[in-house]
Amino acid sequence: MEQPERRATQRRSVSLRERLGPVFRHDLSASLVVFLVALPLSLGIAIASNAPVLAGLIAAIVGGIVGGAIGGSPLQVSGPAAGLTVVVAELVGQFGWKITCFITVCAGIMQVLLGLSRVARAALAISPVVVHAMLAGIGITIALQQAHVLLGGESKSTAWNNVVELPHQIANAHRPGVLLGLLVIGIMVAWRWMPARVAAVPGPLVAIVVVTAVSLVFPFRVSRIELDGSVLEAVQLPGIPQGNWGAVVVGIITVTLITSVQSLLTAVSIDRLHHGPRTDFDRELIGQGASNIVSGALGGLPIAGVIVRSAANVHAGAKTRASTIMHGVWILVFALPFAGLVEQIPTAALAGLLIVIGMQLLQPAHIESAMKTGDFTIYLVTVAAVVFLNLLHGVMIGFALAIVLTGWRVIRTRISAQFADDEWRVVVEGACTFLALPGLTRVLSSIPERTNVTVHLLVSYLDHAAHQAISDWQRQHHATGGTVEIHGAVEVGRSMPTQPAREGA
Repeated sequence: MEQPERRATQRRSVSLRERLGPVFRHDLSASLVVFLVALPLSLGIAIASNAPVLAGLIAAIVGGIVGGAIGGSPLQVSGPAAGLTVVVAELVGQFGWKITCFITVCAGIMQVLLGLSRVARAALAISPVVVHAMLAGIGITIALQQAHVLLGGESKSTAWNNVVELPHQIANAHRPGVLLGLLVIGIMVAWRWMPARVAAVPGPLVAIVVVTAVSLVFPFRVSRIELDGSVLEAVQLPGIPQGNWGAVVVGIITVTLITSVQSLLTAVSIDRLHHGPRTDFDRELIGQGASNIVSGALGGLPIAGVIVRSAANVHAGAKTRASTIMHGVWILVFALPFAGLVEQIPTAALAGLLIVIGMQLLQPAHIESAMKTGDFTIYLVTVAAVVFLNLLHGVMIGFALAIVLTGWRVIRTRISAQFADDEWRVVVEGACTFLALPGLTRVLSSIPERTNVTVHLLVSYLDHAAHQAISDWQRQHHATGGTVEIHGAVEVGRSMPTQPAREGA
């Protein structure tokens, strides 16, 4: 009996080593990198959201531990997201912090229910150009707000006021704060061109540490971060709204949609960066919901999957979800005894950090893609609406415009016929559906009998009605003594022959 027991013990030992091997070889070091990236970002996002500073650390801890353990994207890192700052700031201004935490909890419950109903992939149906424009609008809004903070003032209530009052703020800038903020921006921009060994250290951390040290060594009188006690003292239960439930419900829906869509799209992006297990989208939505329930219940910010921290996790060599979980543990370990160090950071330094983060949301590749696909109008309108109206209205306007333009493209099929070299050449471009039948039949009927015709189908879609109309005309033209050649194939729907089909008398 002893030998089988010894073998079973050896198998368990080997299995344990196989499981823990990647954790110590890859995930431990990756978790430290993500921790160093997440720490300054969480503080800055909390300040930009007009929330308690320590709420950012609470959200980072919960996003790492709860989101990492439950979520369906093993290498995605969740926490406070720059894309939520505008929404949270509006909620805090309208309801106060405790009701905002209540909204976060309810949004988390909604996410869990959506995940259990297995509809997570439906969020991926939202036009990418609208999502990209939403993030760009948020980035511009953050940059406008934090520009005032960097200059020594306070951000205004609206983006328009931030733009109008910016010249006055520049004229009355607090020079030491401006110097420190610009130094942060300079370090973060220059960090992209550092050698690989040096660039392994997170740029945001280097920028904040260097600028904080400079502010302490030199006699700069600048405003610094103020904490209300420790992380444990910052933990508080959410409040219950006493009225205005319509606005509360709108806030819950807004937070639910934005955190869900951002998390799922980030998971898709992270899946492209590694060759490990793919994302279980429904489980990921459940994990995000659980994180928001816990974060809101403890007094933390809303949580979503974040591309900056997730990409840092993958590039640092993470192999399992242990890296995400451990990064949350490291933030917790740091926050308990060392939170006082945070109070040495100048607010202008975090403002510079947030300006860079905001502008990184405005990606040239997204603009170039929108121009190539003919969606630049949607992009511009959505960005402007997000910046000058609000996030929810901006996304709704962008989504509606995307639907209208898609319908217009379907209706506006281009059909032309020209005579050259003793034959007629018919070209059909776009999506050829029943909506294009009046124009299609008019062009085809205008071609004389007993002529040679070549039809080029340069279409992305050909429905049954359009296919039938072309086939009927083809038979009729053949019966009257003409010939027809059809070229082209379609990607979707019923296609015409891929090889030229010649019919003649």
